[in-house]
Amino acid sequence: MAVQPEGTPCWADAMFSDVEGAKSFYGEVLGWTFAEASAEFGNYTEASANGKAVAAVVPPMPGQEGLSQWCLYFASQDAAATAARIRDHGGEVLMEPMRVADFGTMCLARDPGGVVFGVWQAGTHEGFQSMGEPGAYTWAEVFTREPEKSDAFFPAVFSYRQRDMQDGEDFRIYDLGERTVLGRMKMGEEFPPEVQPYVNVYFGVEDCDEAVARATKLGGVLRFGPMTTPFGRFAAISDPQGATFSVIDTTTTEGEMPKLTDVA
Repeated sequence: MAVQPEGTPCWADAMFSDVEGAKSFYGEVLGWTFAEASAEFGNYTEASANGKAVAAVVPPMPGQEGLSQWCLYFASQDAAATAARIRDHGGEVLMEPMRVADFGTMCLARDPGGVVFGVWQAGTHEGFQSMGEPGAYTWAEVFTREPEKSDAFFPAVFSYRQRDMQDGEDFRIYDLGERTVLGRMKMGEEFPPEVQPYVNVYFGVEDCDEAVARATKLGGVLRFGPMTTPFGRFAAISDPQGATFSVIDTTTTEGEMPKLTDVA
């Protein structure tokens, strides 16, 4: 795939204390296969679905051990300029832009409401080689307790257009031009206080219920669903190491698409 426009979700990875356990779990649930770990880059291990790169897993660096969590990266033409915009709009740069050989340049940041995300300026590694297919990245939503902060921050950094969904929930979508690229959901009281704001990454599956059954059999915890919507049948899961993600079958739908209104 070609380099994605600025602000497009372009890659996802997660740190796991038990990388072999993560490989076994996601291999069974999402059908991933894994390349050889790259010792030169902290044993970073790329995952593929149907022969196309879709994500990566990596052990934590010393001092970074803790709860596992998926990180979504947004495409940037200039990671240093994006980092500057992040600071200018109240975000925090957690890792300064760092060149990763000729693969590209990465940066880690946090929005003013506490949502951690990545920035990727592509070199030879352009990001996802497949999107929207079984096993591949399909969608993502920013889950935050302070939606007004995310709604001010992300569109300022990445020039998103904003639209609200007219279904009674505090749910907003971010568009790049005419393309919808990200959702934003307000975390309600159903989220325990200890759950930090995060980006919820959705991976495609052929059958949502079967994926949930495989995940729970392997020690995953069903957090929500399965539920059928106009966008597909999906469920939220925590893997055995605590990383939360969702699975979605976009071919199984129910109901009419909700109306959207532009945000002035």
